[in-house]
Amino acid sequence: MDWRPDTNQSECPPIGLETRVLTNQNALPLDWRPDGFVPSECPPMGLETLKIDDFQLHASTMRRYGLGAHRGRLNIQAGLYDDDLYDGAWCAGRNDPLQWLEVDARRLTKFTGVITQGRSSLWSSDWVTSYKVLVSNDSHTWVTLKNGSQDLIFIGNKEKEIPVLNMFPVAAVARYIRVNPRSWFNRGSICMRVEILGCPMPDSQNYYHRRNEITTTDNLDFKHHSYKEMRHLMKVVNEMCPNITRIYNIGKSHSGQKLYAIEISDNPGEHEPGEPEFRYTAGSHGNEVLGRELLLLLMQFMCQEYLSGSPRIRHLVHETRIHLLPSVNPDGYDKALEVGSELSGWSLGRWSQDGVDIHHNFPDLNSILWEAETKKWIPRKMLNHHVPIPEWYQSKNSTVASETRALVSWMEKIPFVLGGNLQGGELVVTFPYDRTRSQGVSREQTPTPDDHVFRWLAFSYASTHRLMTDARRRVCHTEDFAKEDGTINGASWHTAAGSMNDFSYLHTNCFELSMYVGCDKFPHESELAEEWENNRESLLVFMEQVHRGIKGIVWDMQGRGIANATIQVEGIGHDIRTAADGDYWRLLNPGEYSITVRAEGYSASSKVCEVGYDIGATRCDFTVSRTNLSRIKEIMERYNKQPIRQPLRPPVRQLQARRPGPRHRRTDSTISLSSSDPTSSLIGTPFSVLELCFIHPEYWWKCRLEIDGKR
Repeated sequence: MDWRPDTNQSECPPIGLETRVLTNQNALPLDWRPDGFVPSECPPMGLETLKIDDFQLHASTMRRYGLGAHRGRLNIQAGLYDDDLYDGAWCAGRNDPLQWLEVDARRLTKFTGVITQGRSSLWSSDWVTSYKVLVSNDSHTWVTLKNGSQDLIFIGNKEKEIPVLNMFPVAAVARYIRVNPRSWFNRGSICMRVEILGCPMPDSQNYYHRRNEITTTDNLDFKHHSYKEMRHLMKVVNEMCPNITRIYNIGKSHSGQKLYAIEISDNPGEHEPGEPEFRYTAGSHGNEVLGRELLLLLMQFMCQEYLSGSPRIRHLVHETRIHLLPSVNPDGYDKALEVGSELSGWSLGRWSQDGVDIHHNFPDLNSILWEAETKKWIPRKMLNHHVPIPEWYQSKNSTVASETRALVSWMEKIPFVLGGNLQGGELVVTFPYDRTRSQGVSREQTPTPDDHVFRWLAFSYASTHRLMTDARRRVCHTEDFAKEDGTINGASWHTAAGSMNDFSYLHTNCFELSMYVGCDKFPHESELAEEWENNRESLLVFMEQVHRGIKGIVWDMQGRGIANATIQVEGIGHDIRTAADGDYWRLLNPGEYSITVRAEGYSASSKVCEVGYDIGATRCDFTVSRTNLSRIKEIMERYNKQPIRQPLRPPVRQLQARRPGPRHRRTDSTISLSSSDPTSSLIGTPFSVLELCFIHPEYWWKCRLEIDGKR
């Protein structure tokens, strides 16, 4: 790769008194430190997390507004085209050694290092290959960091995406810091994305702490947990709250690591009829670490609050069966953790060990359903729910990650009602469908039949998040989701086939949404307490939405629950099914709904159910009776009888003589067998006369009398 020489580089050659870490997906990190060098513990100042606002960033020049200083943030992503308003770096207006990017810390800060990237772009290749660092207390008089008498020149990037860390040999205390590019890629321009490492100096007036910092009173373990540490923490929580928690695994990752989940319920390990099942998952993209840590914090919080007697948490635990799966892709997480929070870039660890995007690795059931709707096969040939998985997907040769197969099995086994998967890199909640219906269209509003319910569910999370709906907040990358109340239909953002959200909706009863919980996919450990405060209320409120709508049990005449009965809501073209015990939950917004229950072998039953505005699902039970045909089939299967060949009809006079008179004719069409009947094993069971024709030849004349009597 070619390099553009710095005009002053011969006078001030690069020297090696810095730490430089290069990472990529095919090589281990290169971490070089001089003998006796001790890295600083100072965290990132917050360019990536937006703690540093746009007014604190300045530059000598800029090529255009979309490439201004405010875009010079580590890991910021560009739009699809290079002329977008939101581009992927700060780019200088001229290519010369006089350009600089400046950060105003607004207080005295101990600066200890700089992390740089090139420009995020599909079409351009721009990055800085070396630079100087200058500091100031007044932004007028600047001091260049030196090694003895010579200016320090730090080695920059060799390509545009992999972050490069340079630690200062000696920390510099100042308010302002500048990065001054000295050389750059010879076929590109001066463009940079930056993060500054620094510790605020003591503030005797406590002014900045009161104004700018978020603190938490929760006594939780705010740190990044390795796989081993995660298992240990789950065990600690289980030992603290053994009566309401259970640890289990749903399968294994590609490298053999178990996918551990923790259940929180008053009867862990048992599905209670009438109690809805809820799930949170995180880490399907291994480098999106914030969601993983939020679920580990959530399980600690719920255990502590339950033990302290919190009415809200106790009610949630007693009335809901909650499942938390914090690390869907532990293999990918290990890759990102190996290089650290600021150096994993935008994609290292995103995919599974075998290179699969787990979140979009589910079967594309949208196409199957939409094709059936176009051919008018619904409901005659195909149902509008529980769309079956294609055979090709289930074959061993299909490109399906072991983690995805484990998730599918888990989703089919447990009758989940509501779920959320925590993602990173944005601040928005997305809801199905995630794939556009029109072929070849990358963005298009594609609502489900339950669009109004999904919009409410998404808003319940976004509106209680500290930042998602704040119109004053800066956009993470290119989209201003705050003007959409922090929510968006997945397909209108970007189309993606085979998403977990669409699969969950079309193959199971579960309504699934994606929560993008922070701009920074892998925030520094020091940011976790604030991120917890940002998301804590949202995590709880969303769980509570599982109790919105209607619920009930579908019984037969003997009081037994009927599994796989279909629950239809008039006006909504998506049905659900009852669980193994006959219980069901149907998420609905407030209003009156005409509900119809259908089950194979049973007569349909309908009633009007009303959903109120308060949390708490409306009870709406159904009792259905068997159809004559289904009872006949059951009897035939039970006694291995076939319909008998009936003898010829007797003469009319003989038949009339056998008929009971009008006064003695039965008023109903059922007969109960007595001990003298040939089928005495069915004593006390009421059967219609038509059914008796199929039980024993002795009853054929009763069948004939019934038929003739109804003519």
